[in-house]
Amino acid sequence: MEKGKVIVIVAPSGSGKTTLIQRIKKEFPEIVESISHTTRPMRPLEVHGESYFFTDEKNFNKMVEKNEFLEWAVVHENYYGTSKVFLMNEITEGKSVLCDIDVQGADNVKDFFKDDSITIFIAPPSIDELRARLEGRGTETEEVINIRINNAKRELLRKDDYDYCVVNDDLEKAYVELKELFSRIIEE
Repeated sequence: MEKGKVIVIVAPSGSGKTTLIQRIKKEFPEIVESISHTTRPMRPLEVHGESYFFTDEKNFNKMVEKNEFLEWAVVHENYYGTSKVFLMNEITEGKSVLCDIDVQGADNVKDFFKDDSITIFIAPPSIDELRARLEGRGTETEEVINIRINNAKRELLRKDDYDYCVVNDDLEKAYVELKELFSRIIEE
């Protein structure tokens, strides 16, 4: 049995990543989604064990001490981590796994999985458009939006470090481009 691939999608908050991933999951139901652990508060409509495994900082740190994460990072003042056991079990069984993680985590996954991983960066058309999208959500404070914008500026400097970059200036166009990438990756 061939190993599966770890497909990593990275994007600044507000780039449309979540919407694109939801559509990709419907188009490619054979791809397993990695569910990260986080200390971030649950948002409306999120479900524990489906959106994330929500935990507190104390339990998260216990998992770090036990070396249970392939990667973990503090992003926007919250902890996020990807379970080693989950990813290894899935790709060993020949399944491809979709990871929605940040820039730091993508580097760790690429270092660990090497050629068994594919990285895709979703970029916003501009910082101004990104700010408008974040403000339009109505879910974050101005302080959090500013943190996310500053992080996005740093993340955008790395967009050419990934295997692919999709600019989401038009959701439908970005989806078609991402869908074509996934079709090629799965066929390999």
